[in-house]
Amino acid sequence: MGLDLRLLAPATVAWIGVLVCLRLSPAVVAVVAGVLTAAGVVVLLAERRGADPRVLVIGLCCAAAALTLVSTAAHQATRSAGPVVHLAERRAAVSVEAVVTSDPRTLPAAGPGRTGPMVLVRLSIRQVVGRGQVSTPRTPVLLFADARWLDVRWHQRVRAQIRLAPPKEKGSEVEAVASAQSPPVVVAQPGVITRSIDAVRGDLRTATDPLPADPRGLVPALVIGDTSRVPPALDDDMRATGMTHLNAVSGSNVTVVLMAVLWACGWLRVPRRWRLPCCLGALVLFVLLCRPEPSVVRATAMGVVGLLGTTLARPHAAPAALSAAVIGLLCIDPWLASSYGFALSALATLGLILFARPWGSWFARFLPERLRPLADAVAIPVAAQAVCAPVIVLLQGSVSVVGVPANLLAAPLVAPATVAGVVTVLVAPLSTTAALLPAWLAGLPAWGIAAVAHAFAALPFGALPWPDGAAGAFLLAGITLGLLLCAPALAVRAVRRPVLAMAVTVLVAAAFAPLPPVGWPAGGWVYVACDVGQGDGGVLRTGDRSGVLVDAGPDGEAIDRCLSRLGITRLDAVLLTHFHADHVDGLAGALHDRSVGVIFTNGVHDTGSSGARDEPSQEPEVDRQAAAAGVPVHALEAGQQLQWGAVTARVLWPARVIHEGSVQNNASVVLDVRSGGLRILLLGDAEREAQAQVRRALSGDPDRTPFSVLKVAHHGSSNQDPELMHLVRAPVAVISVGAGNDYGHPAPRTLDLMRDSGSMVVRTDRGGDVAVVGRHGRPFIARP
Repeated sequence: MGLDLRLLAPATVAWIGVLVCLRLSPAVVAVVAGVLTAAGVVVLLAERRGADPRVLVIGLCCAAAALTLVSTAAHQATRSAGPVVHLAERRAAVSVEAVVTSDPRTLPAAGPGRTGPMVLVRLSIRQVVGRGQVSTPRTPVLLFADARWLDVRWHQRVRAQIRLAPPKEKGSEVEAVASAQSPPVVVAQPGVITRSIDAVRGDLRTATDPLPADPRGLVPALVIGDTSRVPPALDDDMRATGMTHLNAVSGSNVTVVLMAVLWACGWLRVPRRWRLPCCLGALVLFVLLCRPEPSVVRATAMGVVGLLGTTLARPHAAPAALSAAVIGLLCIDPWLASSYGFALSALATLGLILFARPWGSWFARFLPERLRPLADAVAIPVAAQAVCAPVIVLLQGSVSVVGVPANLLAAPLVAPATVAGVVTVLVAPLSTTAALLPAWLAGLPAWGIAAVAHAFAALPFGALPWPDGAAGAFLLAGITLGLLLCAPALAVRAVRRPVLAMAVTVLVAAAFAPLPPVGWPAGGWVYVACDVGQGDGGVLRTGDRSGVLVDAGPDGEAIDRCLSRLGITRLDAVLLTHFHADHVDGLAGALHDRSVGVIFTNGVHDTGSSGARDEPSQEPEVDRQAAAAGVPVHALEAGQQLQWGAVTARVLWPARVIHEGSVQNNASVVLDVRSGGLRILLLGDAEREAQAQVRRALSGDPDRTPFSVLKVAHHGSSNQDPELMHLVRAPVAVISVGAGNDYGHPAPRTLDLMRDSGSMVVRTDRGGDVAVVGRHGRPFIARP
């Protein structure tokens, strides 16, 4: 029996309707729902009188949209009741009692004066006292706090002083954002069930403590979605390879758990009529263990549908089940309509329903008899990745070429890691010592998953730049749809004419991604970011054996080796963006056996109480080495123009001293460079405050030539100006950073920001020196 895809239409219409109406008032949404209800009744009555059967689908679409919009209006009215929204518009400071609705999540310290991590936690306000009023709403808010909030627990009731503010976007999943003005005071503890679940989660963490760092963080993430101990480097690599669905509760986790329960029921010879209740009971326990948050409920629903569509005996029912799941979830939580996670889950499930079984059968034809069971394992991630790719483009602004092979290699490891992790959860409350064995059984495949993520993230050209926004998503969707429709015919022609197919493939690859020059230094290189460890050292090419050095890094030997490998015997200039050791301590190595024309510095000489001189500065040592080498030193200021042959540079910053954040970092020389047909922005270590000034300068610049390359500031720290990144939108973002540094550089938030801005990130801690090659006005990357 075939799949009736018409049953997906009601869910699609309902989804679009909710997405549009989230920005409207509850009264308007209720009116729209009433109109759709009336239209649905008329259409269904017409269908009963013998109209075209397709009219039934239209009637169901109206009914589904009306149902979800009535639910949306009710949720909006409930959430906005009370004074919180009005107090947020006035940015009022209030005293509240609230229920904690999420585990605390930490972000790296950012902003002037902040020394500890920033803590994010969701609250449901139950009582608010402010502006002379006392009210008892049920309003969700997102709280930004300090480390004093790290100890709050899910479903605790707390009292605190907070300052409210409106959310950035209308239709947000919270009615207000808030900043904590006091530490939390626990008013009431969670219930017995919640405390028991927290104890089980704690036992799992205890049982996995002896594992190495990657599996120690990944096993709880795979099993219960607890990502608190996932190392930042692993989280970054899983993002780069499209494997983040593994370190959160996803439909695949739910499917694996349900399949394990079904297998256990069969092994124990449980009667068939009792297997469904067993699965439902296990599902309820799993949801409670993972926290019944919207993302978990969403993953559970999609996992059940995915199991129905790929493994059970009624795959033809999967489209109807998916449609019902989408409509039901939108009724429970209408704000899922604007969630990328919800879109990815639904599309991945649709891909499994439509393509997993036929593609698995097709793959099996090319495998030996003993390996044919692996065909489905190959088909499932390929199908999910193909359907989700347009949404991923919206998130990253790039197309991952390593996502499918990385997920293929990791897929066979997910099930054993998840099942062994579930066994660990069951055994750990009885004895954490006995749980060590299943914990290691789960840790070994989890270790393999981490190794796959690290290996594929380190590959060059792992992600290709792609037009971002809706245009890029529709373009990729059109190409994907065309390939899905034409793939069989193209495959037949490729088999019949393999030489022609190979020639076309090579021509297309050469047109869109010509190979970089082979050898080192790469022919036609324009800029090289040297691998100098945790610091900055870059070279602009001005001739065959000459260049301009922008910062010298912390190690003289490292910068000397880099310059020697590039064949640089003369430095037309050495430009030191600021006087921190990780940018200037390698100066002696740069001067060794090379002629140097001039040394440029930032020239910050502020002596105020909070000035640059209060920070460690290597300026006296720079002056001493320059005098010993007989090289003049000149200070740069914003507006100056520099030129070395065909290389020109404009100084965008510093124009003044900024007494916020790191004064030295914010005094970094920022250069707008033109070379080899490329435009390069070198930010030094400029922090958010200085970057905002650079953004204003560029916004007022009549020259709208797009940037080709961005040298990300401060080794990819989290202290970046998002608006500058979105303004620059360089296809290539280079991060000079040391492997295994203690600062957590580059920050995951910065990497996400780069991908959101459409930049392909390349780093010196992975593969060493990075060369930017200009060809026909486009940047390409070469590595030694």
